[in-house]
Amino acid sequence: MGKEKLLAIGVWPSVSLIEARKISNEYKLILKSGNDPSVVKKNQKLTGHILRSNTFGSIYEEWLEKKRQEWRPNYFDDVKRAIEIHLLPDLGERPIDQIIPTEIIAVLKKIEDQGKYEAAHRARQKCEAIFRYAVISQRCVNNPASNLKGILISPKKKRFNYLDPKDLPEFLIRLNEYDGSIITKLAIRLVLLTFARTAEIRFANWNEFHLETEEPIWRIPDEKMKMGLMHVVPLSSQALEVLREVRRFSQGDEYVFHQLNNPKKPMSENTMLYAMYRMGYHSRATVHGFRATASTLLHERGHNPEVIDRMLSHKSKNKVRAAYNHAEYLGQRRLSLQWWADYLDFLMGSKNKKEILEEEGKLKMWYGGKIY
Repeated sequence: MGKEKLLAIGVWPSVSLIEARKISNEYKLILKSGNDPSVVKKNQKLTGHILRSNTFGSIYEEWLEKKRQEWRPNYFDDVKRAIEIHLLPDLGERPIDQIIPTEIIAVLKKIEDQGKYEAAHRARQKCEAIFRYAVISQRCVNNPASNLKGILISPKKKRFNYLDPKDLPEFLIRLNEYDGSIITKLAIRLVLLTFARTAEIRFANWNEFHLETEEPIWRIPDEKMKMGLMHVVPLSSQALEVLREVRRFSQGDEYVFHQLNNPKKPMSENTMLYAMYRMGYHSRATVHGFRATASTLLHERGHNPEVIDRMLSHKSKNKVRAAYNHAEYLGQRRLSLQWWADYLDFLMGSKNKKEILEEEGKLKMWYGGKIY
């Protein structure tokens, strides 16, 4: 005879007498069919665990964790927050292999109906990426988000307000007279002198700067760059002055431009923008817009368009050249950035027109009689 086996149903009062009788009857039916209720129970638990680990939400968590090492912390947080707001409420508990295109469309349309066209497009892109990961990890066969690119209203391209070059002198005077935080003031100044993006300035670390050399540079690592490619910024003498000045006030060993009350955290996202508001530029200009102002003026003065693109860290369309773009036009960029810094000083009245013409003469000699 076989060994007697016992199967616990539960403990009263968490399991009522009625529930216990119902479960007992179910187990008796399983016994009559020739199966072992304990084995069936284990299989049900296993199946339930598999189903729970195969939901859109659980796979999203796996996918996101793998991206943690690839993305900048602020971008990681933005993506996490957007998915949790827009996708998880409707899709989080759904088995990923049961989700169909019309279900995803309904979720995206809900975002679109709120007028959030850019958010809807980003949600579609991230949804497609999560399903792609699920297909690769063999949790589903098809990617139902892969052919939905044209289903949404195209968002208008975001344009940053920027200063007309003729308004630069007035802005430079207002910046010079700004009575807010000296660290914020110097951060804006460095944006002007390097064409860097706001995030690149905010998250800049002291170890990225090589200042005690004949040709000082700022080497921004690829993980901090929008295009994911390392960018080298030649530093003008004025940029060096800014960095030496900020070193007097910067109390952190890591971030160059840190929060006033916490040197271990980078400057807040809108600190420079709010300073612009205080200077009277609300809805007139943004910090990011200085890149457009500089680009416009340099093009008007005849600087090499490819050199300007590299100073703005725009990605080269040529993949072979892009692989070596950290070294492209470094000498020309150094000359152009020094000319730009001197030109800003000229607009402030600290350099005369003759000095600026001499700088342009150096550039023309470099470029063989022309600035480009």
